[in-house]
Amino acid sequence: MALTVPLALGALLATAGPAAAATPGAPGAGDPYFPLAGNGGYDVGHYGLTLGYDTASGHLDGRAVLTARATRSLSSFDLDLEGLTVTSVTVDRTRAAFRRDGQELVVTPREALRAGQQFDVTVVYGGVPQPVTDPDGSPDGWIPTDDGAFVAGEPQGAMTWFPGDNHPADKASYDFTITVPAGTTAVANGVLLGRRTAHGRTTFRWRQTEPMASYLATATVGTFDVKQYRTADGVQVYSAVDPREAAEADPVVDQLPAVLKWESGIFGPYPFRAAGSIVDDAPDVGYALETQTRPLYDSAPSLSTFVHENAHQWFGDSVSLTSWQDIWLNEGFATYAEWLYSEQHGGRTAQQSFDALYARAATSSLWAFPPADPGSGENIFASPVYSRGAMTLQELRNAVGDKVFLRILRAWATEHRHGNATTAQFVRLAERLSGQDLGSLFRTWLYTAGKPATP
Repeated sequence: MALTVPLALGALLATAGPAAAATPGAPGAGDPYFPLAGNGGYDVGHYGLTLGYDTASGHLDGRAVLTARATRSLSSFDLDLEGLTVTSVTVDRTRAAFRRDGQELVVTPREALRAGQQFDVTVVYGGVPQPVTDPDGSPDGWIPTDDGAFVAGEPQGAMTWFPGDNHPADKASYDFTITVPAGTTAVANGVLLGRRTAHGRTTFRWRQTEPMASYLATATVGTFDVKQYRTADGVQVYSAVDPREAAEADPVVDQLPAVLKWESGIFGPYPFRAAGSIVDDAPDVGYALETQTRPLYDSAPSLSTFVHENAHQWFGDSVSLTSWQDIWLNEGFATYAEWLYSEQHGGRTAQQSFDALYARAATSSLWAFPPADPGSGENIFASPVYSRGAMTLQELRNAVGDKVFLRILRAWATEHRHGNATTAQFVRLAERLSGQDLGSLFRTWLYTAGKPATP
């Protein structure tokens, strides 16, 4: 007995030493499609972004303050930042060493960070930001326009204009202070706190309090007609429309209160304090994006696209991915919202939309891969993710009935509000609320390649 105590204590100390040793954080979050997206060893709680953009030269000056918590002892950690020149980095106001390694900004603080320690890292940087090209060939990030910039970050473009933990698994709140030439508007996420013009420059201050994935952040700059008001539910609306798009865009954008009211009736209360739209004239972009609280359109949107992007405020923005492989949870749900809206507003029913797609030949690209297993980043914006993802939801609706199906949609948005979730969690929720074994349905529609034998 007398000898066992010091031996046990010695063994405990021996194991505690190496476990507590500080080591470098991982350069990626482990996403199979984008291995260098995000980083390991810390979680960001807040971003404070101070930006100055010159529309004539395209030059961006930035100061980013990230408030984060170390999830383990760190001798160094990575931030995602593509291009741009970093001039200084501090950790808790103490100058830190840094180096560049591709899209990674590797930061080495003067003293190692302890597990659980909260810290601030400040990065001062600048240059002419350039968009990245996604695996599907589309531009992503800070995309210059003839009067400013169209700023869309899905899936990897946020790193083209600010340093961060660029993966949707790490959500945070944001403050933006953006200075642009007078007469130009800078639109970001959340609530506009104020604007001030002096010496030919206007500064806009925005605050996004609810957690947001980095790819959903925007700082779009241009010449816009602006409308501000509150909905009957008290949501603060800020919509900015390029005057060249206004004739087509305004009749759609003005339906925002009605669209949000309808979606709230189906999916549950709108999840944010702010809402709105950004309609730019950006003919080289080729897509719209569900930037949080304020979807971004490269031209005047159709009503169906408008419904789609606002449905993402629930599915994708409030309930976010843990892996890009699960993107059908965003796009399949938003596409199905289009189908429901049509059905309930005198158009084609959801079943008719399903049937029209199911009539496509087995050789159609619709059946090229299953929606919950796209196989690569190149496929995450392809039709199986959107259309076959929505078809999966229609099959679920047919299996469990309308009442239970709508309970599932609402519960999904409610139970994971402002969080992250997976396909496996959705399957478990559907089975719990329906009381059915739905394994065969989801295996067929989400994970099996080719056209299912029966609708």
